[in-house]
Amino acid sequence: MQTTEIDTLLALLEQERIKALSAREWEHRLAGYGYAIKRTDHGDMVTALPHGREICALPAQSAA
Repeated sequence: MQTTEIDTLLALLEQERIKALSAREWEHRLAGYGYAIKRTDHGDMVTALPHGREICALPAQSAA
């Protein structure tokens, strides 16, 4: 993905985090857009469903 696409994706994730009442609901909302959060040794990663391809790191302020 290009930088502008990643910035747009991260903005969407942040908007959905604000709307969600819990971390679980947020992750469910993300799945509706075709994304998931994968917790790894090197931090939380945004992944594409259904195969779990890593897209980018989740900024610390967005973490659930």
